[in-house]
Amino acid sequence: MSRSKAIIRMIMVLLPLLAGCSKMQAARQDELETSGSEDKPRIGFSIDTLALERWQRDLDVFMNKARELGAEVIVQNAGNNVGMQISQLEYLMQRKVNAVVIVPKERGRLTGVIKKMRDRNIEVISYDRLISGADISLYVSVNTESVGRLMAQQLLDIGVGKNWSLILGPDEDYNMTLMLRGIEDVIKDKGITIRDTFYTDGWNYDLAYGAAASLLTESELPDAIVCGNDSVAGSVLNAIDDYCPGRHIPICGQDADIAACQDIVRGRQDFTVYKPITELAEKAAECAVRLAKGETAEYIAGYDDTIDNGYKQVPVLWLEPQVATKDNIDEVVIASGFHTHGEVYKQD
Repeated sequence: MSRSKAIIRMIMVLLPLLAGCSKMQAARQDELETSGSEDKPRIGFSIDTLALERWQRDLDVFMNKARELGAEVIVQNAGNNVGMQISQLEYLMQRKVNAVVIVPKERGRLTGVIKKMRDRNIEVISYDRLISGADISLYVSVNTESVGRLMAQQLLDIGVGKNWSLILGPDEDYNMTLMLRGIEDVIKDKGITIRDTFYTDGWNYDLAYGAAASLLTESELPDAIVCGNDSVAGSVLNAIDDYCPGRHIPICGQDADIAACQDIVRGRQDFTVYKPITELAEKAAECAVRLAKGETAEYIAGYDDTIDNGYKQVPVLWLEPQVATKDNIDEVVIASGFHTHGEVYKQD
């Protein structure tokens, strides 16, 4: 037999073996990519938008913690579109996630897709905004009723007048309902009148600015303006600069955004409600990994509390907020590592 014929015969023998090995490797890779493993859970993170500073921070902290715990994270940003969010949740199912954390665009529109996920034994965490009418596993949030109570009590403590206006976030965000409940709980029997309540669809800057402009062109200015978050408060402050330059109207928000903290130390915004975002995002990541590994939501939440979402009593893991003022911002915000001293006291 010639040398060339021997080589050809050897190749013919080896080809089926090589093909078999290749198929085994491909199957193994497909298994890893689609099902994860017990040691490496696959977590989906679905968020309505990353346009706000607050949510960028949440996501960064969540991803770092989840990866530290050995999980793979797949992020989907819906760009403020509920239809897109539903499609992206369908995609996460195709990727065979073990658990998904959702910041919903609209709290009542995800029922169908969540049922599909739960039918596939995918755990669902509602993050910072409560999803209604759906079989979610766990709700992880800062106590937003406490946010409203802190806002109202701080305004009473600094002695503002009796006529307040509210410029909140979207009406479909259940946190606004909880915040309002907290405010009303504190001001009952205090002689306070909530003169106007505006809801800002999509936390839109222009809508918040327009609501503030409407208030500031009335014959009687409000004695205080409570804002749904610090982004809304920033829009209100810009409207005050344009319509009532040099006039101070007590303003508050929540989230301790860096621009709000800077406005507080400059005396433009009276206070914000600081929410322990780092701890919140880390807790959510820990809960997602633990659920993915088979622990129960009730055990994780510690059986401490539940909330009715219209479908069932959902186990809740609450964190508590704090007021941040010019007098305590160093202790509350800077000492926590949320912002640095240089960032807060930055000079223009």
